[in-house]
Amino acid sequence: MKDWYNNEEFWEKLEPFLFDSERQNAAAPEVDKIISLLKLSGKESVLDLCCGPGRHTLAFARRGFNVMGVDRTERYLERAKNSADVRGLKINYVKSDMREFKKENSFDTALMMFTSFGYFDNPDDDRQVLKNIYASLKKNGYLLIESAGREIIKRTFQPRDWREVDGNFLLEERDIDLLWPQIKNRWIVIEDGIKYEFNLSIRLYSAGDLSGLLSECGFGEIKVYGNLSGVPYDENAERLVVVAVKK
Repeated sequence: MKDWYNNEEFWEKLEPFLFDSERQNAAAPEVDKIISLLKLSGKESVLDLCCGPGRHTLAFARRGFNVMGVDRTERYLERAKNSADVRGLKINYVKSDMREFKKENSFDTALMMFTSFGYFDNPDDDRQVLKNIYASLKKNGYLLIESAGREIIKRTFQPRDWREVDGNFLLEERDIDLLWPQIKNRWIVIEDGIKYEFNLSIRLYSAGDLSGLLSECGFGEIKVYGNLSGVPYDENAERLVVVAVKK
Protein backbone atom coordinates (compact mmCIF):
# COMPACT_ATOMS: atom_id res chain seq x y z
CA MET A 1 0.00 0.00 0.00
CA LYS A 2 1.25 3.47 -0.92
CA ASP A 3 2.50 5.54 2.02
CA TRP A 4 0.10 8.40 2.75
CA TYR A 5 2.71 11.11 2.14
CA ASN A 6 3.32 9.73 -1.38
CA ASN A 7 -0.37 9.88 -2.26
CA GLU A 8 -0.88 12.79 -4.69
CA GLU A 9 -4.65 12.71 -4.16
CA PHE A 10 -4.13 13.27 -0.43
CA TRP A 11 -2.21 16.51 -1.01
CA GLU A 12 -4.66 17.67 -3.68
CA LYS A 13 -7.82 17.11 -1.65
CA LEU A 14 -6.33 18.43 1.61
CA GLU A 15 -4.80 21.55 0.08
CA PRO A 16 -7.82 23.83 0.73
CA PHE A 17 -7.80 22.81 4.40
CA LEU A 18 -4.05 22.73 5.01
CA PHE A 19 -3.36 26.02 3.24
CA ASP A 20 -6.48 28.13 3.62
CA SER A 21 -6.34 31.95 3.54
CA GLU A 22 -5.83 32.21 7.30
CA ARG A 23 -2.75 29.98 7.16
CA GLN A 24 -1.44 31.76 4.08
CA ASN A 25 -1.76 35.14 5.81
CA ALA A 26 0.03 33.80 8.90
CA ALA A 27 3.24 33.07 6.99
CA ALA A 28 4.64 36.62 6.91
CA PRO A 29 4.30 37.29 10.66
CA GLU A 30 5.69 33.81 11.36
CA VAL A 31 8.76 34.61 9.28
CA ASP A 32 9.21 37.91 11.15
CA LYS A 33 9.17 35.94 14.41
CA ILE A 34 11.73 33.44 13.07
CA ILE A 35 14.03 36.26 11.99
CA SER A 36 13.78 37.79 15.45
CA LEU A 37 14.19 34.46 17.29
CA LEU A 38 17.30 33.47 15.30
CA LYS A 39 18.60 37.03 15.07
CA LEU A 40 18.99 36.80 11.30
CA SER A 41 20.48 39.74 9.41
CA GLY A 42 18.75 39.25 6.05
CA LYS A 43 21.85 38.04 4.23
CA GLU A 44 21.53 34.38 5.18
CA SER A 45 20.74 31.50 2.85
CA VAL A 46 17.58 29.67 3.94
CA LEU A 47 16.39 26.12 3.27
CA ASP A 48 12.68 25.46 3.73
CA LEU A 49 12.40 21.67 3.77
CA CYS A 50 8.86 20.45 3.04
CA CYS A 51 7.99 23.94 1.84
CA GLY A 52 4.55 23.01 0.47
CA PRO A 53 3.13 25.78 -1.72
CA GLY A 54 5.91 28.12 -0.59
CA ARG A 55 4.29 30.24 2.11
CA HIS A 56 7.46 30.85 4.07
CA THR A 57 9.86 30.85 1.12
CA LEU A 58 7.94 33.76 -0.41
CA ALA A 59 8.01 35.70 2.84
CA PHE A 60 11.75 35.16 3.31
CA ALA A 61 12.51 36.10 -0.30
CA ARG A 62 10.50 39.33 0.01
CA ARG A 63 12.81 40.24 2.90
CA GLY A 64 15.92 39.74 0.78
CA PHE A 65 17.03 36.27 1.87
CA ASN A 66 18.51 33.73 -0.55
CA VAL A 67 15.94 30.94 -0.39
CA MET A 68 15.52 27.34 -1.53
CA GLY A 69 12.28 25.42 -1.09
CA VAL A 70 12.21 21.61 -1.20
CA ASP A 71 9.10 19.44 -1.39
CA ARG A 72 8.04 16.09 -2.90
CA THR A 73 4.66 17.31 -4.19
CA GLU A 74 4.78 18.65 -7.73
CA ARG A 75 1.49 20.56 -7.53
CA TYR A 76 2.69 22.51 -4.49
CA LEU A 77 6.02 23.34 -6.12
CA GLU A 78 4.25 24.58 -9.26
CA ARG A 79 2.00 26.77 -7.15
CA ALA A 80 5.04 28.11 -5.28
CA LYS A 81 6.92 28.85 -8.52
CA ASN A 82 3.92 30.66 -9.98
CA SER A 83 3.54 32.75 -6.83
CA ALA A 84 7.23 33.67 -6.91
CA ASP A 85 7.07 34.60 -10.59
CA VAL A 86 4.03 36.83 -10.10
CA ARG A 87 5.87 38.68 -7.31
CA GLY A 88 9.13 38.90 -9.22
CA LEU A 89 10.97 36.83 -6.63
CA LYS A 90 13.90 34.55 -7.39
CA ILE A 91 13.51 31.32 -5.41
CA ASN A 92 15.03 27.95 -6.21
CA TYR A 93 12.47 25.17 -5.82
CA VAL A 94 13.55 21.52 -5.84
CA LYS A 95 11.45 18.37 -5.95
CA SER A 96 12.90 15.79 -3.56
CA ASP A 97 12.03 13.41 -0.74
CA MET A 98 13.28 14.87 2.55
CA ARG A 99 15.14 11.62 3.25
CA GLU A 100 17.20 12.12 0.09
CA PHE A 101 17.78 15.86 -0.18
CA LYS A 102 21.27 16.99 0.82
CA LYS A 103 23.35 19.96 -0.36
CA GLU A 104 26.63 19.99 1.53
CA ASN A 105 27.54 23.12 3.53
CA SER A 106 25.09 25.33 1.62
CA PHE A 107 22.70 26.99 4.09
CA ASP A 108 22.90 29.30 7.08
CA THR A 109 19.40 28.36 8.24
CA ALA A 110 17.10 25.38 7.70
CA LEU A 111 13.41 25.22 8.57
CA MET A 112 10.88 22.43 8.99
CA MET A 113 7.53 24.09 9.63
CA PHE A 114 3.94 23.02 10.24
CA THR A 115 4.59 19.52 11.63
CA SER A 116 6.52 18.35 8.58
CA PHE A 117 8.83 16.19 10.72
CA GLY A 118 7.78 12.71 11.85
CA TYR A 119 6.02 11.34 8.76
CA PHE A 120 7.71 7.95 8.71
CA ASP A 121 6.90 4.67 10.44
CA ASN A 122 10.62 3.91 10.77
CA PRO A 123 12.28 6.41 13.16
CA ASP A 124 15.57 5.82 11.34
CA ASP A 125 14.07 7.78 8.45
CA ASP A 126 13.57 10.78 10.73
CA ARG A 127 17.18 10.42 11.83
CA GLN A 128 18.30 10.39 8.20
CA VAL A 129 16.42 13.63 7.55
CA LEU A 130 18.26 15.34 10.40
CA LYS A 131 21.62 14.00 9.22
CA ASN A 132 20.93 15.39 5.76
CA ILE A 133 20.05 18.78 7.20
CA TYR A 134 23.19 18.75 9.34
CA ALA A 135 25.30 18.07 6.26
CA SER A 136 23.47 20.78 4.30
CA LEU A 137 24.06 23.49 6.89
CA LYS A 138 27.17 25.62 7.09
CA LYS A 139 29.11 25.59 10.35
CA ASN A 140 27.15 27.43 13.07
CA GLY A 141 24.02 27.23 10.91
CA TYR A 142 20.59 27.01 12.55
CA LEU A 143 17.89 24.37 12.25
CA LEU A 144 14.38 25.32 13.41
CA ILE A 145 11.67 22.68 13.71
CA GLU A 146 8.10 23.81 14.43
CA SER A 147 5.76 20.97 15.31
CA ALA A 148 2.97 19.62 17.50
CA GLY A 149 4.79 18.38 20.58
CA ARG A 150 3.66 15.22 22.32
CA GLU A 151 3.07 17.14 25.54
CA ILE A 152 0.76 19.60 23.75
CA ILE A 153 -1.18 16.86 21.97
CA LYS A 154 -1.73 15.05 25.28
CA ARG A 155 -3.10 18.24 26.79
CA THR A 156 -5.36 19.24 23.90
CA PHE A 157 -6.29 15.85 22.39
CA GLN A 158 -9.72 15.59 20.77
CA PRO A 159 -10.75 12.26 19.20
CA ARG A 160 -12.69 13.96 16.39
CA ASP A 161 -13.66 17.29 14.90
CA TRP A 162 -14.53 18.85 11.55
CA ARG A 163 -13.95 21.94 9.40
CA GLU A 164 -15.72 23.59 6.48
CA VAL A 165 -13.94 25.53 3.71
CA ASP A 166 -15.85 26.92 0.72
CA GLY A 167 -18.72 24.50 1.23
CA ASN A 168 -16.50 21.41 1.45
CA PHE A 169 -15.85 19.49 4.66
CA LEU A 170 -12.92 17.83 6.42
CA LEU A 171 -13.85 15.30 9.11
CA GLU A 172 -11.00 14.19 11.37
CA GLU A 173 -10.85 11.13 13.62
CA ARG A 174 -7.75 10.53 15.75
CA ASP A 175 -6.36 7.62 17.74
CA ILE A 176 -3.17 7.26 19.78
CA ASP A 177 -1.32 4.13 20.87
CA LEU A 178 -0.84 3.49 24.58
CA LEU A 179 2.74 4.83 24.66
CA TRP A 180 1.98 7.78 22.36
CA PRO A 181 4.60 7.00 19.68
CA GLN A 182 2.29 8.14 16.86
CA ILE A 183 -0.99 9.88 16.30
CA LYS A 184 -3.12 7.98 13.80
CA ASN A 185 -5.58 9.98 11.75
CA ARG A 186 -8.57 9.12 9.60
CA TRP A 187 -9.40 12.13 7.45
CA ILE A 188 -12.52 12.29 5.31
CA VAL A 189 -12.97 15.04 2.74
CA ILE A 190 -16.45 15.74 1.39
CA GLU A 191 -15.97 17.69 -1.85
CA ASP A 192 -18.98 18.51 -4.02
CA GLY A 193 -20.84 15.68 -2.32
CA ILE A 194 -18.11 13.10 -3.04
CA LYS A 195 -16.30 11.37 -0.18
CA TYR A 196 -12.51 10.88 -0.12
CA GLU A 197 -10.93 9.01 2.79
CA PHE A 198 -7.28 9.01 3.89
CA ASN A 199 -5.39 7.36 6.74
CA LEU A 200 -2.14 8.86 7.99
CA SER A 201 0.11 8.71 11.02
CA ILE A 202 2.68 11.15 12.38
CA ARG A 203 5.32 10.33 14.97
CA LEU A 204 4.94 12.41 18.12
CA TYR A 205 8.12 13.78 19.66
CA SER A 206 8.38 15.24 23.12
CA ALA A 207 10.74 18.16 23.63
CA GLY A 208 13.23 15.80 25.28
CA ASP A 209 12.97 13.15 22.56
CA LEU A 210 13.53 15.63 19.74
CA SER A 211 16.37 17.38 21.56
CA GLY A 212 18.05 14.04 22.16
CA LEU A 213 17.69 13.01 18.53
CA LEU A 214 19.18 16.31 17.36
CA SER A 215 22.10 15.82 19.71
CA GLU A 216 22.68 12.28 18.36
CA CYS A 217 22.85 13.75 14.85
CA GLY A 218 25.58 16.20 15.85
CA PHE A 219 23.63 19.34 16.70
CA GLY A 220 24.43 21.47 19.73
CA GLU A 221 23.12 24.55 21.57
CA ILE A 222 19.62 23.05 21.47
CA LYS A 223 16.87 25.33 22.74
CA VAL A 224 13.15 24.62 23.13
CA TYR A 225 10.32 27.16 22.93
CA GLY A 226 6.54 27.17 23.19
CA ASN A 227 5.95 29.16 20.00
CA LEU A 228 7.87 31.17 17.39
CA SER A 229 7.95 34.20 19.68
CA GLY A 230 10.29 32.28 21.97
CA VAL A 231 8.06 31.80 25.04
CA PRO A 232 8.92 28.92 27.41
CA TYR A 233 7.86 25.38 26.54
CA ASP A 234 5.56 24.88 29.50
CA GLU A 235 1.93 24.01 30.22
CA ASN A 236 0.82 27.01 28.13
CA ALA A 237 2.92 26.15 25.06
CA GLU A 238 1.10 26.44 21.73
CA ARG A 239 3.67 24.60 19.59
CA LEU A 240 6.95 22.74 20.02
CA VAL A 241 9.69 24.89 18.51
CA VAL A 242 13.22 23.50 18.69
CA VAL A 243 16.28 25.44 17.54
CA ALA A 244 19.63 23.69 17.15
CA VAL A 245 23.05 24.71 15.84
CA LYS A 246 25.49 22.81 13.63
CA LYS A 247 28.67 22.57 15.66
